Amino acid sequence: MQVELAYGKTGLRVTLPQRPLVKILTMKPADPILDPPTAVIKSLLNPIGFNHSLYDMAKNHGSACILICDITRPVPNKIILPPVLKSLAAAGIPHHTTHILIATGIHRPNLDDELIELVGPEIAARYRIENHFSRDLASHTCLGKTSRGTDIWIDSRFVEAEYKIATGFIEPHLMAGFSGGRKLVVPGISSIETMKYMHGPKIMEHPLSREGVIEGNPFHEEALEIAHRAGVDFIVNVALNEKREIIGVFSGHMISAHEKGVEFVRSIVRDTVPHPVDIVLTTAAGYPLDTTYYQSIKGLTAAMPIVKQGGTIILAARCERGLGSEEFAGLATDPRPVAEIIDEIISEKQFVIDQWQFEKFAQAARKADIILVADGLKPEIKNRLHVKWADTVEQAVAMALKTHGENSRLAVIPKGPYILAQVE
Repeated sequence: MQVELAYGKTGLRVTLPQRPLVKILTMKPADPILDPPTAVIKSLLNPIGFNHSLYDMAKNHGSACILICDITRPVPNKIILPPVLKSLAAAGIPHHTTHILIATGIHRPNLDDELIELVGPEIAARYRIENHFSRDLASHTCLGKTSRGTDIWIDSRFVEAEYKIATGFIEPHLMAGFSGGRKLVVPGISSIETMKYMHGPKIMEHPLSREGVIEGNPFHEEALEIAHRAGVDFIVNVALNEKREIIGVFSGHMISAHEKGVEFVRSIVRDTVPHPVDIVLTTAAGYPLDTTYYQSIKGLTAAMPIVKQGGTIILAARCERGLGSEEFAGLATDPRPVAEIIDEIISEKQFVIDQWQFEKFAQAARKADIILVADGLKPEIKNRLHVKWADTVEQAVAMALKTHGENSRLAVIPKGPYILAQVE
């Protein structure tokens, strides 16, 4: 049978054997909102958790800072931002004191044409749009410590704004449970000093720091406390269907609006198999997430809940921009055994940027063999990645069937990390 996978910008149609297939895991069908701009406007007028509109609450403030996701996230900023900006302007906050801050976390900055892609030409020309730089501690303000003792360093441009808004979209997240809400602050505009704990082994190795888990998730709890301290006044989050069309808008109080959005998204993205399977074919959900191997690790973690111990995960990800940061590339191609590298990370003798993503890779590798299909990476690079690899998905499936036998069970997650895959 033929299956369409999210891969790069074009997708990838693959032919799979009918017999071992257990299930193709997908989002539930969800019709797009017919008039998204109007839906955003209505949500700003009647926000969740507040008795007043964004316009009313933004009055008597002289400046504003709006957080947006970076280029790796398919957030429809061109739909979200215009109503927000109009509300702020109507409330008396002029465009020259309204700052749009790209919550890059520890990712690279977004520049030139990427800014146009993010917000559109009109907003890019009229408003000040800048990147967060986590490694520049001098551009952050210390807001004390959390109850767990984490140093809170937040981008000063956000701290100093009089009215603070975080936008974004809600999806399953491999550490935070779900994205959106507080996550635009942590890691979005937090310094590397804060992220040393947030992405450190105490949280990364915690069993509840994973997709779909909010209650008891230490990443979520810590991020929420930090975002409170940073002073988020209002959020605008959206839910997207498989075509990345808006199916829900959740604006208002940082906790209650996000909780409402998570409840809705969970009902859409959760899909199950009756029992753990031998083989899972997954992706990194295509462009823009699968442009690097670093981001593509999210496709591996999405498959972990449904693959049996000792099974095989096949990851199809374009990786056209390579491995990711220099630091992550160094870990991913380190010739030492994975267990030895992880022991060094857990010992906390030193901290390496992006080590957390290698930890997530290692968690998947401890549970299953990994076969990578990534035509954006050269063979000499793939040979160094602690994985098997194949030129095609069909070849990878044949390799897995040879290992597990013709009667093995196969599940497919065409959109990888956008699906919350679970065993019934």
